[in-house]
Amino acid sequence: MAVTIEELYRNYGILADAKPEDLGQHKYAYQVILDGVKGGPKEKRLAAQFIPKFFSSFPELADAAINAQLDLCEDEDVSIRRQAIKELPRFAAGENIVRVADILTQLLQTDDSAEFSQVNTALVSIFKMDAKATLRGLFSQILQGEDIVRERAIKFLSIKLKTLPEDTMTKEVEDYVFTETKKVLEDVTGEEFVLLMRILMALKGLQTVNGRQQLVELVVEQAFLEQALNPADPDTVDRLLQCTRQALPLFSKNVHSSRFVTYFCDHVLPNLSTLTSPVAELDIQQEVLKLLAEMSPFCGDMEKVEANLLMLFEKLLEFMPLPPEAEGENGENTMSEEPKLQFSYVECLLFSFHQLGKKLPDFLIDKINAERLKDFKIRLQYFARGLQVYIRQLRVALQGKTGDALKTDENKIKVVALKITNNINVLIKDLFHNPPSYKSTVTLSWRPVQKAEAVALKRPSGEEMGTGSTMKKLLSPPLPRRNARQIYNPPSGKYSATIGNFTNGEGGTWVGCKGRVYYWKLSKLTSK
Repeated sequence: MAVTIEELYRNYGILADAKPEDLGQHKYAYQVILDGVKGGPKEKRLAAQFIPKFFSSFPELADAAINAQLDLCEDEDVSIRRQAIKELPRFAAGENIVRVADILTQLLQTDDSAEFSQVNTALVSIFKMDAKATLRGLFSQILQGEDIVRERAIKFLSIKLKTLPEDTMTKEVEDYVFTETKKVLEDVTGEEFVLLMRILMALKGLQTVNGRQQLVELVVEQAFLEQALNPADPDTVDRLLQCTRQALPLFSKNVHSSRFVTYFCDHVLPNLSTLTSPVAELDIQQEVLKLLAEMSPFCGDMEKVEANLLMLFEKLLEFMPLPPEAEGENGENTMSEEPKLQFSYVECLLFSFHQLGKKLPDFLIDKINAERLKDFKIRLQYFARGLQVYIRQLRVALQGKTGDALKTDENKIKVVALKITNNINVLIKDLFHNPPSYKSTVTLSWRPVQKAEAVALKRPSGEEMGTGSTMKKLLSPPLPRRNARQIYNPPSGKYSATIGNFTNGEGGTWVGCKGRVYYWKLSKLTSK
């Protein structure tokens, strides 16, 4: 016979009126309350409140009480489930904390938003009771639970751990998180890897140089840098990209990127054109080159610096064309096939070459024969000519524009394009020094700057706009003032669709396309 509301209240009264030392004598009354979970909705709601209130007084009925509350957590009535979940932390005492944490972790799979929020709140509350025991319950489900539970438990940790106070996240607790996370990393998806690295990066004990080095070692293991890259396998490519993105913020003058940079030069750059993108709209070549450029300033001692520079040199030759011949052997015009200058790619490659060149400054003089060096300088010179025309056009287009005027899509494209071309111009000028110099400093066009100001641009003079400039002038255009800042910070991650086209008045068309790769087909330059 089902327990009634009246029986629940009567037995509750018996327990409530009993002295604490006499509660153990009223085991029958507590058993009646446990039986309330078999009643109707009203009886279940009362049982959900009464069971935890006297739980600690009947250790011999602990398993039965927890199981009864768990039945209520799985009830068809969402209001009963919420009430039962709300009271679960009251069972978290001693050895029961791990079990309660395990139960709450499983309950993260709910699709009811209010119930999900209640589970999160309950988990946070028991964290403050015993963080390590709570983590044992969470990691138990992450390692052995269903996929949906694993996924949500990892997300919970990635969001909540960093919000917990220092007296909760002790060194012992952080060490436990690190140890268990390494176990999880043995078999993870790309999304899980990113979240788990976010968890580890937030640990205060890993903010030291030694801690960051440990994290880099974890990423190296995940990246499979000891294996050759299969460029045709999108999963393999995606793994490398994800790992490199996670390692980037860890690199510094003391935590080096050498192994990643060498791997990119050995295995990625030779296969650049055949890489299979894991995301349809991602320009995989641009993404790879950007990652390489961002890593290159943090190389330590490199055994293969010459080989790496040679690979970067070869790639630069691919993307820096020779100027077209104005006439063929029989005098016919051969200007129909105009080279396409890929400024975004060249910015990345030149920057990487410039950074590694600091480690072997005589590379272009001692390691490249005179004929190839002459060819390289011709390509640099031609590329620089294209830069000057477009830099002048951009300055004219952006002159006097401030505030909201610079926030239009078209002007954002122009601003970032100006940053790209100015960067390339500075780097090319360094390489034209005799001997080549590697002293200039530029900020990569997509990197955020410390201060965003309106772009103050000087109107080019008639001499600058003319066509009779010497090569020295072409390589040394007036640059924006030092305080002129890039205000456009392109989105990262999945790349946006085509941004739009900007046709200038001198025959060149710039395209802001997938991956924000900027191209320009020269039309009038070779007629100068």
